[in-house]
Amino acid sequence: MIKKILYTKEGKKFFVKDIDKDYHCQYGFIKKSDLNKKPGSKIKTNTKKELLILEPSFIDVYSKIKRLPQIIPLKDLGSIITKTGMGRDSKVVDAGAGSGALALMLANIVKEVTTYEIREDFYNVVKENIENLGLKNIKIKNKDIYNGISEKNIDLITLDLPEPWKAVMPAKKSLKVGGFIVSYSPTIPQVMDFTEEIKKHKELLYLETIEIIERQWEIDERKVRPKSQQIGHSGFLSFIRKIN
Repeated sequence: MIKKILYTKEGKKFFVKDIDKDYHCQYGFIKKSDLNKKPGSKIKTNTKKELLILEPSFIDVYSKIKRLPQIIPLKDLGSIITKTGMGRDSKVVDAGAGSGALALMLANIVKEVTTYEIREDFYNVVKENIENLGLKNIKIKNKDIYNGISEKNIDLITLDLPEPWKAVMPAKKSLKVGGFIVSYSPTIPQVMDFTEEIKKHKELLYLETIEIIERQWEIDERKVRPKSQQIGHSGFLSFIRKIN
């Protein structure tokens, strides 16, 4: 578990897990007594490099989760949360947990999350990440969601699956009226097959499919330009709502 965050004035960040011993980094070492100073304090390494000390927030710890498969990036997670309006009273089912990124982010803001993952190696990684983040409102199941969802009256079901259309019937039965399905797919053929399946169910309303492109900028006084390396395509988000 990360205990402290150290920042240089250039924005370089260091994560400290053990504050009971000196911390070593590329700028030398910091005495353990300095690591216990209050947030916002400026401390120096033995080579006189100045660092700012902060308490870690959820996003700091989240950024260091263990990863096996590629995770859904923050730009897409934000759209899932805001476009479905999930909050502290919401109940969520997530399928295709992978490394658990989406389930973990949702668990930080909603009432409870149940995530399904059929691969045992991925299941073990998610379990470890849940423990490291200290989340108590998330459960993980080593089960195939295509075979059914035991949770009922759910506000949101998220699908990060190779064949999301196979989960439509179980999701429809599990959702409350007014609840959402969000499918995350890297390719358009997956989106096409998923939305065609949705059209077969009168209880479900297809809302939209979007793609989020993020462009970061370099700002150095009056030298301002887009960064050369952009965060381009990651996946398509399809939004569905249960209407009756």
